[in-house]
This record gives sequence, structure tokens and C-alpha cells, in this order.
Amino acid sequence: MGIVTAAASMSLDGFIAHDDDTPGHLFDWYSAGDVEVPNAGDLPPFRLTRASADHWTAWRSSLGAVVVGRRLFDLTDGWRGVHPLGVPVVVLTHSPPTDWAWAGPSTVFVTDGIGAAVAKGEALAGDAVVGLAAGTVAGQALTARLLDRVDVDLVPVLLGSGRRFFADAVVDPELLSDPTVCVPSARVTHLSFPVRR
Repeated sequence: MGIVTAAASMSLDGFIAHDDDTPGHLFDWYSAGDVEVPNAGDLPPFRLTRASADHWTAWRSSLGAVVVGRRLFDLTDGWRGVHPLGVPVVVLTHSPPTDWAWAGPSTVFVTDGIGAAVAKGEALAGDAVVGLAAGTVAGQALTARLLDRVDVDLVPVLLGSGRRFFADAVVDPELLSDPTVCVPSARVTHLSFPVRR
């Protein structure tokens, strides 16, 4: 079984989106270079720096499934059934949609809590990594000690307010170890922090 990580582009003051859920300048690094990196589905390719492209493609190729919350699923319309990372999606929700136009085997809805959602992601991913989108889902997983790693694409902007990486999770302040990955690039620094078990 692979590891479980939470990952997000984050501002220096800890936000992953504005209050209205828009990313603002948090995704500027997706177009900061000249290396074209394709995405699955209908998301246009990224244009990354060489450092970001190498980091991103290695990270993406390690993934076997992603776990997201209902809010992100609704904001993206479930990526119209094809996640940009090209892996199955587990959606944690109280109430699965009954009339979603893009329903198919690559999207699974789980209503039994964060533990069941992560377990489903692990079953789908096999030996590959399970990635959790940030926010409430990441906060619940961190609080429940389900994460092995936290991956941050740290962007040099200050949002002042918005959606926090781990929502309102209250955890041990020494839960994260020193970074094992630090890749500086244009408009972003890629970091990975192991979670102490």
C-alpha cells in the first residue's frame, strides 16, 4: 500500500483559495515556464519551468487516486468525469449527487467519513500514492492521523483571508517533520513534509 498525502498550492499566510474559492495568483506557477506538461481531461497543458516540470511530473506519476470533498467536486463539476491528474477520484460527501451528467467508474462517492474515503482511495491506488485535496478533507485526515506526508507548493503571495489548507483542524504543533523535498522555482517552492506517526 502506498502513502497518503495532502497537497495544495498555498500562500505564505496559509491559504489555498480566496473566500470566493478562486485561486487568484496561487496558480501562476502553472504558466511560469516554457516546458509544456499535459493534463488529462479538458484542462489545458501547464507551461512550467524545468524544475517545476520535473517535480510535478514525478509527483503526478506517483499518484493512484485522489480524495476530495464535495465542495471541490461541485466547484469543478467533478472535472466532467476526468480528473486532470488522470486517476480515479473519491468524493467524500454527506449526499452523493443523483443526476450528475458525468457519472462513471472513475468517480466514487463515499458517505462514511474520512477514514472510509481514504480506505477507498487506498484500495483504488494499490501501491501508488493517495492524494487528498486540501481544505476540510485534509484537515480531517490530519486530525485522524491518516496522512503520511504533506506536499506544499508554496507561492510567494499573501491572500490575507480565504480557505485554509487544513481548514480548522487542531493538531499537535510538532506533527510535521523537517522537509525532505525543497525545490525552488519561478513563483513557487515545492516542499514535502513527512507526518510523524
